[in-house]
Amino acid sequence: MMINCETTTLLDDLQKVSDVRSQIANYLDEMIKTLEKGESMGENLSGKLELSQHIDDLEKIGSNLKNGIFRLLVLGDMKRGKSTFLNALLGEKLLPSDVNPCTALLTIVRYGKEKKVTIYFKDGSSPEILDFKEFKQRYTIDPTEAKQLEREKTQAFPNVDYAVVEYPLSLLEKGIEIVDSPGLNNTEARNELSLGYINNCHAILFVLRSSQPCTLGERRYLENYIKERGLSIFFLVNAWDQVKDSLIDPDDPEELAEAEEKLRKVFRSNLAEYCKIDGYDLYEERVFEISALNALRQQLKQPNTPLSDQGFSNFLSSLNTFLTQERAIAEFRQGLTLAQQTSNHVNEAVERRISLLEKDADDLKIQIDSVEPEFKILNEICDKFQQEIRQIRDNQAQVISQSFRDYVLNLGNTFESDFAHYQPNLNFIDFLFSGKRDAFERELRAAFEKYINERMADWGKQAEKEMDAAFLQLSKVATSYGDSYAQATNRITEKITGNTLPPVNQSSEKDNAPSWAKWAAGIFSLTRGNLAGVAMAGSGFNWEDIILNFITVLGVGTIITAITGIILGPISLALLGLGVGVVQADQARKQLVKIAKKELIKHLPEIAQNYSPKISETVKECFDIYEKQITERMNDDIQSRKAELDNLVKQKESHEINQEKELERLQKL
Repeated sequence: MMINCETTTLLDDLQKVSDVRSQIANYLDEMIKTLEKGESMGENLSGKLELSQHIDDLEKIGSNLKNGIFRLLVLGDMKRGKSTFLNALLGEKLLPSDVNPCTALLTIVRYGKEKKVTIYFKDGSSPEILDFKEFKQRYTIDPTEAKQLEREKTQAFPNVDYAVVEYPLSLLEKGIEIVDSPGLNNTEARNELSLGYINNCHAILFVLRSSQPCTLGERRYLENYIKERGLSIFFLVNAWDQVKDSLIDPDDPEELAEAEEKLRKVFRSNLAEYCKIDGYDLYEERVFEISALNALRQQLKQPNTPLSDQGFSNFLSSLNTFLTQERAIAEFRQGLTLAQQTSNHVNEAVERRISLLEKDADDLKIQIDSVEPEFKILNEICDKFQQEIRQIRDNQAQVISQSFRDYVLNLGNTFESDFAHYQPNLNFIDFLFSGKRDAFERELRAAFEKYINERMADWGKQAEKEMDAAFLQLSKVATSYGDSYAQATNRITEKITGNTLPPVNQSSEKDNAPSWAKWAAGIFSLTRGNLAGVAMAGSGFNWEDIILNFITVLGVGTIITAITGIILGPISLALLGLGVGVVQADQARKQLVKIAKKELIKHLPEIAQNYSPKISETVKECFDIYEKQITERMNDDIQSRKAELDNLVKQKESHEINQEKELERLQKL
């Protein structure tokens, strides 16, 4: 199938990125093979240089490059044309767009040689493989049923975790993976579901609709979950062509221009603050007026022609720049940095080994004893850094848990103004009739869930800033200790070789700062996010993942349940006690807010007391994982440096080393 010019350009550039990824990964593979061969040969000659940590890190980042993908998360309220937009982006009618998929199914679209859908379940049971027809029949529902489920606050498929759609499309084959989230105008649990995947994606594609410019729900979501998190967001204002259809005279160019300009002002006033990065206004590169349906129709009927939808074309161009330049270059730089570190370490290790080849075992022991003070310094640096991590950990645990207590206890003071944004449009007299009371209480519960959830999200952003600042502080501490550590290792090399090394230059990418210090400072992460769930531990550490998922890890849903469960019962009883005289909406609302505030204030101290320790434990866990990873890397580095010298002594004691041959091998390495 032919595709239009804009998509062709994107595919070509993505292919170039893929080629460079493979090229760099191949270079790293060659380094790994060389080092492994060197260690294998050295084991029977002058001894290993103890390069296993470097080999392991090269393997991880090489694997990341080989399996590299650009993951895009599609967000948006229901009925915004998300599925149509996705189909237009893919260039094929892949996802169902004629129904309202009001389910808890988060759908991951990725490349596969065979067309299939795999359903993953929450209970851990075996995944189910379906064809596309069966998937659409079983896991999509019509709008009427969707609205009913939303009113009842139930899920259509409660045991389904997510679905993976595999399809042999060119865009997906070039390393694009798309995560299609449930609609935002849904239960708060589903909003949290989408939030839990945000940091595992490279960019967010937020779909809006021209006829409903930035609803309260969309603004709330952007404000509570997106703002100030440093995320890359593309806003797609869909159905822009329908602006013309809403005019009295659709053929009047002046009327159309005026209507479009008014809409543009509304969208800019609502979205501009989310398009600023480091003080730069990126609005023109991040907000696009599109008609997904027209773009899809054209791609299906006239695939070899340029898109007539200029907005969609501009979006593809901007997405291209972001993915193939901004994101890719940062990714490649990680590989370069790690390769340079490994090269520096190997050169120094070889230099130390060569200088010791001529010495006998007794002289070697004396030489090794001479650097014992430096090894003592390395251990002291490790201990001091560990102590600083724990000190910052304990301070942050106290500060953040106390901020939670203070925030919760202050909710009563701002309740009237805060809750005004969440009060449902209820007919209070319905509450007095038992047949309609359940529906009334469901609406009331939903309003309180949104209120509590977003208050917790508001506090969570404060907590994230505290955590962000703490890990920034640790980054600076790691750099400082890394400098001291490098000075000590340089002295070891100087004493062993008799050669003076140049001073450490912190501003250079080619400095000899130890790999643990760069890792601790967050210069590169050796692992990728896990889309199947939030995992704080693993073979690497990404503190930004922990910060973003902080509220998810905390389990804000339990707080929502605790507060709403406590206060809704008394509120219902109190409203019943008001009797049939309370039929005026304004009077009833005032009574509702008054009663709710009274009950809320009564139980806030208990909530603060119960959850503050849990928050403290969560904060400490973040730092404990960081500390464990850092100390393991530091200790491994120290032990490998010692073993590198001890290995030569053991070889000297066990057999005669052919110095000329070994010198040639080491120089070649």
